[in-house]
Amino acid sequence: MDFNVKKLASDAGVFFTRAVQFTEEKLGQAEKTELDPHLENLITRADCTKNWTEKILKQTEVLLQPNPSARIEEFIYDKLEKKLPSKTTNAELLGQYMLDAASEFGAETPYGTTLITVGEYQKRLGTAEREFLQTSAATFLTPLRNFLEGDWRTISKEKRLLENRRLDLDICKARLKKAKQAEAKAAAAPDFQETRPRNYVLSASASAGSDLEVEQRKLLSEEVDKAEHELRVAQTEFDRQGEVTRLLLEGIGSTHLNHQRCLRDFAEAQATYYAQCHHYMHELQRELNRRTNAVATPQQPAVCPNPASAAFPPGNPVSSNKPLTVDQAQLPITGTRKAKVLYDYDAHDSSELSLLADELITVYTVPGMDPDWLVGERGNQKGKVPVTYLELLS
Repeated sequence: MDFNVKKLASDAGVFFTRAVQFTEEKLGQAEKTELDPHLENLITRADCTKNWTEKILKQTEVLLQPNPSARIEEFIYDKLEKKLPSKTTNAELLGQYMLDAASEFGAETPYGTTLITVGEYQKRLGTAEREFLQTSAATFLTPLRNFLEGDWRTISKEKRLLENRRLDLDICKARLKKAKQAEAKAAAAPDFQETRPRNYVLSASASAGSDLEVEQRKLLSEEVDKAEHELRVAQTEFDRQGEVTRLLLEGIGSTHLNHQRCLRDFAEAQATYYAQCHHYMHELQRELNRRTNAVATPQQPAVCPNPASAAFPPGNPVSSNKPLTVDQAQLPITGTRKAKVLYDYDAHDSSELSLLADELITVYTVPGMDPDWLVGERGNQKGKVPVTYLELLS
């Protein structure tokens, strides 16, 4: 292993000199070169971006994974650059427990049937949650981490270099100032050749002293020239580093645009996830209500009346005075309206109409129908459809 003592001593000397300069600046005992106001604003903006990005990233991780142990495990796998094993979500695990319990109690019993139904929907919720977590990690968490671990490290490095160049510049300014003061002091000292008496004969020692003064002034002049040269070099390096740092800091604007796109993707992923959860829970609630009605009235099927027979009942027409809901009030009893299907829907019996997401159907209502249902038509097909699966068009 090569060990350069001279380089080590030189680096230690530079570090010590900078430390002294920095301390004197803090104590107000040394002058400090101020940065350009525009550059100062860029640095402040970048520091603010870094601080808030760290806070947003940390809190988002807590939101997506409340378990601290799981977050630590994910952090370790990320640092080791290994893929985290896929884990079963809590909802999926709960659903599996319910299915196992149903097989233990008997799938044909009312309790076992209910366990199977709820368990299947819990597993669907768990799958939706896992997809949401994966999407959020890819579209939101990863870009934020990339900024902190990539772009920000580069910016921090260049900022430190700029600070070192500024300290070197101030050191050179102080050195030049001292050299000029020493030169001025030497120049202000009286010249023995001019002040001695006219008939005074110089001794050998006096002549040597006079030569020494001349040599000293020459050295001081050279010291001033050297300090001026070092100051010009330090100023050039400081200006160059300032330009490099400025270009990097101006890129923070692009970072904000990128994070803005990531925020939109994250919000869209949340909206999709919560819509799926609402969809599954509505289906589960409807299925449980269906089973409850079937148990309460075993002689009659727990379904709504056929929309065709409800629209044209035999004998006397239905004279129901039941008030209509808001959606029903927007639809005349004898009129029709177009609707867009939001989600796929599988009919549970012949009185219902199966739906495909994004298709357009014709809907209308009839007196006496459940307010959560409408009559839907697609060509020659007709049947009941749930209102929550539809978007009514004007």
